[in-house]
Amino acid sequence: MMGLWRPFKTVYPAFIMKNYSVFFLLFVGACCVLLSSESVAMTNKSTRLKALTPIQYAVTQKEATEPPFQNAYWDHKEVGIYVDIVSGEALFSSLDKYDSGCGWPSFTRPISEAVLTTHRDRKLYSERVEVRSKDADSHLGHVFPDGPRDRGGLRYCINSAALRFVPVTDMAREGYRDFLVLFEKKKKPSDGAH
Repeated sequence: MMGLWRPFKTVYPAFIMKNYSVFFLLFVGACCVLLSSESVAMTNKSTRLKALTPIQYAVTQKEATEPPFQNAYWDHKEVGIYVDIVSGEALFSSLDKYDSGCGWPSFTRPISEAVLTTHRDRKLYSERVEVRSKDADSHLGHVFPDGPRDRGGLRYCINSAALRFVPVTDMAREGYRDFLVLFEKKKKPSDGAH
Protein backbone atom coordinates (compact mmCIF):
# COMPACT_ATOMS: atom_id res chain seq x y z
CA MET A 1 0.00 0.00 0.00
CA MET A 2 2.84 2.37 0.88
CA GLY A 3 4.42 1.68 -2.51
CA LEU A 4 1.34 3.04 -4.28
CA TRP A 5 1.36 6.20 -2.18
CA ARG A 6 5.08 7.07 -2.68
CA PRO A 7 4.95 8.00 -6.41
CA PHE A 8 1.76 9.99 -5.90
CA LYS A 9 3.36 11.77 -2.93
CA THR A 10 6.39 12.82 -5.00
CA VAL A 11 4.71 13.50 -8.37
CA TYR A 12 1.64 15.41 -7.16
CA PRO A 13 3.51 18.29 -5.41
CA ALA A 14 5.76 18.64 -8.46
CA PHE A 15 2.69 18.79 -10.70
CA ILE A 16 1.17 21.50 -8.51
CA MET A 17 4.38 23.55 -8.53
CA LYS A 18 4.67 23.22 -12.30
CA ASN A 19 1.05 24.33 -12.75
CA TYR A 20 0.95 26.79 -9.84
CA SER A 21 -0.81 29.58 -11.72
CA VAL A 22 -3.61 27.25 -12.85
CA PHE A 23 -4.14 25.97 -9.29
CA PHE A 24 -3.98 29.51 -7.90
CA LEU A 25 -6.65 30.72 -10.34
CA LEU A 26 -8.84 27.70 -9.60
CA PHE A 27 -8.49 28.31 -5.86
CA VAL A 28 -9.31 32.02 -6.16
CA GLY A 29 -12.25 31.25 -8.45
CA ALA A 30 -13.63 28.64 -6.05
CA CYS A 31 -13.34 31.10 -3.14
CA CYS A 32 -15.17 33.78 -5.12
CA VAL A 33 -17.97 31.38 -6.01
CA LEU A 34 -18.36 30.29 -2.39
CA LEU A 35 -18.34 33.84 -1.07
CA SER A 36 -20.75 35.07 -3.72
CA SER A 37 -23.13 32.13 -3.05
CA GLU A 38 -23.13 32.92 0.65
CA SER A 39 -23.63 36.60 -0.10
CA VAL A 40 -26.55 35.82 -2.44
CA ALA A 41 -28.14 33.59 0.21
CA MET A 42 -27.81 36.33 2.84
CA THR A 43 -29.16 38.95 0.40
CA ASN A 44 -32.08 36.68 -0.49
CA LYS A 45 -32.89 36.12 3.18
CA SER A 46 -32.69 39.84 3.95
CA THR A 47 -34.93 40.57 0.93
CA ARG A 48 -37.42 37.94 2.07
CA LEU A 49 -37.41 39.34 5.63
CA LYS A 50 -38.27 42.79 4.28
CA ALA A 51 -41.31 41.30 2.52
CA LEU A 52 -42.78 39.89 5.77
CA THR A 53 -45.76 41.51 7.47
CA PRO A 54 -45.09 42.92 10.95
CA ILE A 55 -46.64 39.86 12.66
CA GLN A 56 -44.69 37.43 10.43
CA TYR A 57 -41.45 39.23 11.26
CA ALA A 58 -42.24 39.39 14.99
CA VAL A 59 -43.06 35.67 15.13
CA THR A 60 -40.21 34.31 12.99
CA GLN A 61 -37.43 36.69 14.02
CA LYS A 62 -38.40 37.91 17.51
CA GLU A 63 -40.13 34.75 18.81
CA ALA A 64 -43.51 36.43 19.27
CA THR A 65 -46.77 34.47 19.43
CA GLU A 66 -49.84 35.37 17.43
CA PRO A 67 -53.27 35.34 19.10
CA PRO A 68 -55.09 32.00 19.24
CA PHE A 69 -58.16 31.57 17.03
CA GLN A 70 -57.24 34.80 15.21
CA ASN A 71 -54.75 33.49 12.68
CA ALA A 72 -54.86 32.16 9.15
CA TYR A 73 -54.49 28.41 9.61
CA TRP A 74 -55.89 27.38 13.00
CA ASP A 75 -58.99 25.87 11.34
CA HIS A 76 -57.66 25.53 7.80
CA LYS A 77 -58.72 22.24 6.18
CA GLU A 78 -57.43 22.40 2.60
CA VAL A 79 -55.06 19.63 1.38
CA GLY A 80 -51.42 20.59 0.82
CA ILE A 81 -48.22 21.49 2.63
CA TYR A 82 -47.16 24.27 4.96
CA VAL A 83 -43.79 25.87 4.21
CA ASP A 84 -41.51 28.25 6.10
CA ILE A 85 -42.64 31.82 5.29
CA VAL A 86 -38.98 32.94 5.10
CA SER A 87 -37.18 30.14 3.23
CA GLY A 88 -39.98 28.23 1.55
CA GLU A 89 -38.73 24.99 3.12
CA ALA A 90 -41.49 22.36 3.33
CA LEU A 91 -42.29 21.77 7.02
CA PHE A 92 -45.71 20.19 7.61
CA SER A 93 -48.40 18.32 5.68
CA SER A 94 -52.14 18.78 5.99
CA LEU A 95 -52.28 14.99 6.45
CA ASP A 96 -50.68 15.45 9.89
CA LYS A 97 -52.77 18.48 10.91
CA TYR A 98 -55.52 18.09 13.48
CA ASP A 99 -57.80 20.22 15.65
CA SER A 100 -56.23 20.30 19.11
CA GLY A 101 -58.55 23.06 20.32
CA CYS A 102 -55.65 25.37 21.18
CA GLY A 103 -56.35 28.00 18.49
CA TRP A 104 -53.12 27.50 16.52
CA PRO A 105 -52.37 25.04 13.72
CA SER A 106 -51.40 21.72 15.31
CA PHE A 107 -49.54 18.87 13.64
CA THR A 108 -48.59 15.40 14.87
CA ARG A 109 -45.25 15.49 13.08
CA PRO A 110 -43.17 17.44 10.56
CA ILE A 111 -42.69 16.31 6.97
CA SER A 112 -39.19 15.28 8.09
CA GLU A 113 -37.40 15.58 11.42
CA ALA A 114 -34.45 17.00 9.47
CA VAL A 115 -36.29 20.25 8.63
CA LEU A 116 -36.67 21.34 12.27
CA THR A 117 -34.47 22.11 15.23
CA THR A 118 -35.66 22.10 18.83
CA HIS A 119 -34.41 24.15 21.77
CA ARG A 120 -35.28 24.46 25.45
CA ASP A 121 -37.39 27.53 26.09
CA ARG A 122 -37.64 28.84 29.66
CA LYS A 123 -39.19 32.22 28.87
CA LEU A 124 -42.58 31.60 30.47
CA TYR A 125 -43.89 29.91 33.58
CA SER A 126 -42.48 26.49 32.66
CA GLU A 127 -39.93 24.89 30.39
CA ARG A 128 -41.14 24.28 26.85
CA VAL A 129 -39.52 22.98 23.67
CA GLU A 130 -39.21 25.63 20.96
CA VAL A 131 -39.42 24.54 17.31
CA ARG A 132 -37.42 26.38 14.63
CA SER A 133 -36.95 25.77 10.92
CA LYS A 134 -33.53 24.44 10.10
CA ASP A 135 -32.75 26.42 6.93
CA ALA A 136 -34.00 29.90 7.85
CA ASP A 137 -33.80 29.46 11.65
CA SER A 138 -37.34 30.87 11.86
CA HIS A 139 -39.18 30.57 15.17
CA LEU A 140 -42.23 28.43 14.42
CA GLY A 141 -43.79 27.61 17.79
CA HIS A 142 -43.46 24.78 20.31
CA VAL A 143 -43.86 21.03 20.56
CA PHE A 144 -45.75 19.41 23.45
CA PRO A 145 -46.16 15.76 24.53
CA ASP A 146 -49.99 15.98 24.61
CA GLY A 147 -50.82 15.07 21.02
CA PRO A 148 -52.89 12.09 19.86
CA ARG A 149 -51.32 8.95 21.34
CA ASP A 150 -52.19 6.83 18.30
CA ARG A 151 -50.20 9.25 16.10
CA GLY A 152 -47.04 9.52 18.19
CA GLY A 153 -48.22 11.64 21.12
CA LEU A 154 -46.73 14.95 19.98
CA ARG A 155 -48.46 18.25 19.24
CA TYR A 156 -46.50 20.71 17.13
CA CYS A 157 -48.25 23.97 18.01
CA ILE A 158 -47.20 26.33 15.22
CA ASN A 159 -47.84 30.02 14.53
CA SER A 160 -49.72 30.59 11.25
CA ALA A 161 -47.56 33.69 10.72
CA ALA A 162 -44.49 31.46 10.34
CA LEU A 163 -46.13 29.44 7.57
CA ARG A 164 -47.32 29.72 3.99
CA PHE A 165 -49.79 27.16 2.71
CA VAL A 166 -49.26 25.54 -0.71
CA PRO A 167 -52.35 23.69 -2.00
CA VAL A 168 -51.71 20.22 -3.44
CA THR A 169 -52.88 21.51 -6.84
CA ASP A 170 -50.08 24.13 -6.87
CA MET A 171 -47.27 22.05 -5.41
CA ALA A 172 -45.67 20.93 -8.69
CA ARG A 173 -45.83 24.43 -10.18
CA GLU A 174 -44.26 25.96 -7.05
CA GLY A 175 -41.37 23.48 -6.91
CA TYR A 176 -42.72 21.00 -4.36
CA ARG A 177 -43.32 18.11 -6.81
CA ASP A 178 -41.29 15.70 -4.62
CA PHE A 179 -43.87 16.04 -1.84
CA LEU A 180 -46.83 15.02 -4.02
CA VAL A 181 -46.08 11.41 -3.11
CA LEU A 182 -47.45 12.17 0.35
CA PHE A 183 -50.90 12.69 -1.17
CA GLU A 184 -51.03 9.83 -3.65
CA LYS A 185 -53.65 7.26 -2.77
CA LYS A 186 -52.27 3.76 -2.41
CA LYS A 187 -53.11 1.94 -5.59
CA LYS A 188 -54.73 -1.46 -5.19
CA PRO A 189 -53.47 -4.20 -7.47
CA SER A 190 -56.02 -5.33 -10.08
CA ASP A 191 -57.93 -8.51 -9.38
CA GLY A 192 -55.91 -11.49 -10.62
CA ALA A 193 -52.81 -9.39 -11.40
CA HIS A 194 -49.65 -9.90 -9.37
